[in-house]
Amino acid sequence: MNDSSPFDPLCPPAERLPRDPWPRALSGEPPAGTFRAAPEEFQVIEHLPFEPEGEGNHLLLRVRKQGANTLHVAKDLARRAGCRPRDVGYAGLKDRHAVVHQHYTVPATGEAAEPAAWAGNGWQVEAVWRVRKKLKQGVLAGNAFRLFLRVAPEAREEVGRRFEALLGTGVPNYFGPQRFGREGGNLAGARRLFAGETVKDKKLRGLYLSAARSYLFNRVLATRVADGSWDRLLPGEYAMLAGTNSGFQVTDTAAEAPRLTSGDIHPSGPLPGTPAVGPTGAAAELEVRVLAAEGELVEGLQACRVEADRRALRVMPREGAWQMDPAGVWVMFFLPAGAFATAVVRELLTS
Repeated sequence: MNDSSPFDPLCPPAERLPRDPWPRALSGEPPAGTFRAAPEEFQVIEHLPFEPEGEGNHLLLRVRKQGANTLHVAKDLARRAGCRPRDVGYAGLKDRHAVVHQHYTVPATGEAAEPAAWAGNGWQVEAVWRVRKKLKQGVLAGNAFRLFLRVAPEAREEVGRRFEALLGTGVPNYFGPQRFGREGGNLAGARRLFAGETVKDKKLRGLYLSAARSYLFNRVLATRVADGSWDRLLPGEYAMLAGTNSGFQVTDTAAEAPRLTSGDIHPSGPLPGTPAVGPTGAAAELEVRVLAAEGELVEGLQACRVEADRRALRVMPREGAWQMDPAGVWVMFFLPAGAFATAVVRELLTS
């Protein structure tokens, strides 16, 4: 771990959340550099968990977009397909300031003529298939990333070494700073909501609730990064199966150690809300201690009847590779759904 991190996971936070307060897993301060200086330097290819059937009442479109957010493209597609925006399906939101290859579905009506030629401001259709169902949020296998890191020539080998190290160990599965809004504004909104402020906008309310849960998860994860337990099984651990939302209570940590080493299972942390399955023993005691410092957030989520869940503390980048460039380093890797590329980048450079 990086002992120089200023973050104390047990101290009450400031009202505004610093952009990147969480401790790192790899030792030593990463080299200084810049990330995502231009959209072309942040490339994402979305992977779905199924193959198109080639038949059905919906069109699956793979769209290349740059400088256009997911909802903007969805509205454009609805106009071209002659349907309502809510009839357009997509697996999740994607970065606007990036080159993204993302999937959408629209009803296959008679008005949906020549969809392969559809294009708009910052987007164009790349491929079209027939499918039976509308694409729903969360139906996602993961994302392949190709990222450019601008670092000084003398630091590029170090970036490569750090990247190779984390391919073997994985990285802490932190929620990225975008989850919390600018300067932690979504988290501040959650505190106001739980203090009694009325928030009528359902989307905004959802962002606040999500920020609160994500922040609490990150605090538990940060504590375990700080004490070195984020990538091992504590007594009473609730382990998550890799690539799924399923888990189980660990009764014998030694017996499960090979599965942990191979990346088949991971330790987990809480997404607080109404009661749900979780750890026991030492793992539960740690979570109770950390969450006790944020009782108003935990109680607020419970009062809003948010359903509790679990999330893996560790994520293993797959298909990793890196190469030097005259201006920096390219890194390529695949992450499962729900993981943030920033969790990898922050281990490689200080931006």
